[in-house]
Amino acid sequence: MGNHMSARLLRPASLAALAFFLAEVPAAAHHPMGGKTPSTFMEGLLSGFGHPVIGADHLAFLLAIGVAVGVSGLNLALPAVFVAAMAIGVAAHIKGMGLPATEIVVALSVLLAGGLIAWGRTLPVMLWAALFAVAGLFHGYALGETVVGAETTPIWAYLLGLVVIQTALTVGVALVVRRVAAGVTDLAPRLAGAAVVIVGLAALVQQLMPGA
Repeated sequence: MGNHMSARLLRPASLAALAFFLAEVPAAAHHPMGGKTPSTFMEGLLSGFGHPVIGADHLAFLLAIGVAVGVSGLNLALPAVFVAAMAIGVAAHIKGMGLPATEIVVALSVLLAGGLIAWGRTLPVMLWAALFAVAGLFHGYALGETVVGAETTPIWAYLLGLVVIQTALTVGVALVVRRVAAGVTDLAPRLAGAAVVIVGLAALVQQLMPGA
């Protein structure tokens, strides 16, 4: 009994610790190829796998999607809205189309997603779908910077990597959250939301006050 209670108390504490850890990670995404534009299929694929995971703001939003879908019992196909919009955003950047204040909107999307989860209320599916769609467009546009100027093959490989890793993360987290939801208090997902808020706030501060 004591061990069970301790485990339940440790879960929220671990989420809080994760929040402070992620807040210390630079919010700007990094390139797993060391800043080099991908020139082969494999380089594009590896870059697609790594880029959204290494960037704390992108990773936080992906985790937020999984938590939101898992806690609210939403359809597991809902993350596809984000992934599809993300692909459109990447294509828009490659084609030279402009989106205003991309990184600021990315940071705000992380803040909003975390805030909605931390709020702990049941929200309409269409609200989440709209947030995923708009956020996906801007996140994808930001991620598209990596392959601007690349050849067609590494671009397609990059998109494939992005789609695979982001789908796996969002759906995987949603399934885990659904599985453990009955064994944790309502505080746990709200702390997860608070962790996402901290990452979003750190990203926003970095964009508004470079070098802060």
